[in-house]
Amino acid sequence: MRDFQTLEVWKKGHKLVLNLYRATAEFPKKEQYGLTSQIRRAGVSVPANIAEGCGHQSEPEFARYLQLAAASATELQYHIILARDLGYLEPERYKELAEIVEEIKKMLSAFIKQVRARI
Repeated sequence: MRDFQTLEVWKKGHKLVLNLYRATAEFPKKEQYGLTSQIRRAGVSVPANIAEGCGHQSEPEFARYLQLAAASATELQYHIILARDLGYLEPERYKELAEIVEEIKKMLSAFIKQVRARI
């Protein structure tokens, strides 16, 4: 079993989630069960899937959970674009979040390739 807390991609994902919670706290109340919830859910799914994958013994299962984390990061990308376009995220805040998500996606892609190479 791996310790997910030692993985740099998990650490970056966890910090992203903290930033997302802060950013969405400023969203309109009418979005509490809409976009706010979607952004938080997709964001949390990234480090949560990494953590869950670490609990599996096999490399194929670990790679599958890393792929789920990457898919959640892509979903999150869209949600923050929508939040920006609706005026809920200032351009600078959007840029910061988008850059972090893109970096996480790249890290996950490289990590997935590394894990699959061991299969």
